[in-house]
Amino acid sequence: MFTDDSPLITPTDHPELETALLGKLDRRTRLAGHLGELEPLAVRIGLVQASLRPRLRQPRLLVFAGDHGLAVDVSSPLAHSTTAVVNDILHSRVPLPVFAHHQGLTVEVVDSGLAEPVPRCPGLLARKIAHGTRNCRVAQAMTLEQVHAAIRAGMEIVESMPGNVLGCAGIGVGSHEASALLISRLIDVPLHAILRSGPAMEATELDHLVSVLQAAQSRHTGIDDPVEALAAFGGFETAMMVGAMLKAAERRSLLLVDGLSACAALIVAAQIAGPVADYCIFCRSTEHAGLDAVLDSLESTALLALGMNSIDGTGIALSWPLVSAAAALLSDVADTVEPLPPQQLRTEDPVAEAPVREFLRTLPSTPDF
Repeated sequence: MFTDDSPLITPTDHPELETALLGKLDRRTRLAGHLGELEPLAVRIGLVQASLRPRLRQPRLLVFAGDHGLAVDVSSPLAHSTTAVVNDILHSRVPLPVFAHHQGLTVEVVDSGLAEPVPRCPGLLARKIAHGTRNCRVAQAMTLEQVHAAIRAGMEIVESMPGNVLGCAGIGVGSHEASALLISRLIDVPLHAILRSGPAMEATELDHLVSVLQAAQSRHTGIDDPVEALAAFGGFETAMMVGAMLKAAERRSLLLVDGLSACAALIVAAQIAGPVADYCIFCRSTEHAGLDAVLDSLESTALLALGMNSIDGTGIALSWPLVSAAAALLSDVADTVEPLPPQQLRTEDPVAEAPVREFLRTLPSTPDF
């Protein structure tokens, strides 16, 4: 399914356009002075849109939610349930939706695989694949058919969305540990490096998590295909983000990625279609040391680090004004002399959609719950 010679995603590399973007920024900074990290961010946005005047429209933040069978082995009985967190987001009892609203971001929670029912309400997308995954320590977390259905659902959600900016975050009790297993398998980062939250973490807690997850690793040896690894370890929210990221990059949308689950989804998506990573800007909502280890392995840093320990997606809401400002630096600041770009710098249809549409047709329909 993933061995077609034609690429799913078009790379953003364009030396001539990059030179033109840098020249445009140089003219800006001669008058205003250098603007630090906004300048490479502006170049990234210009390359994503293949334009000297990028326009970011109707930004949307999707928080994908799913439960994990592994949670019985790794979470405290007193832990806040995933459904409770979802309800807190939907009813603005946590900062994430409030921050997003103030920044002009549309927030929706996607029920990818919650174990408990959530009443239909504004801001909730019901795309449940199943009522939580199985425990990957004792069985495969998802069937391949479920993974394919989740990827397809993520593609369909983004295909129907307006705008050209997508923020992706995942939540779920057990999601962090399942993501650690998936990342460790696919890019060979040690489990203890991903699981260690920081110097304050008790050694006994880290030892317990490593022991449980090593047992899960041993249960699924010899798997290195990204989709098979995703099926082995979970979860539904991660699989759905894979599809969302692939479709967003195919549409040449900017991707804002926040949290370990979203990073795991990006790693899977990048092993399916490498250039998807070109479209990403990393954000963060937590100072968890394991996220540092993963971002280091991806040779990336988060745009904004505020020392938070909040729900994934909060960092996207707070980073959005900087992203918007970087695009405005190219599109809205007047230029004394604006050279006409060469014809090849602007492509009205920069991405051929046929390969991803063909991939979409190979996946089964989403189960109806």
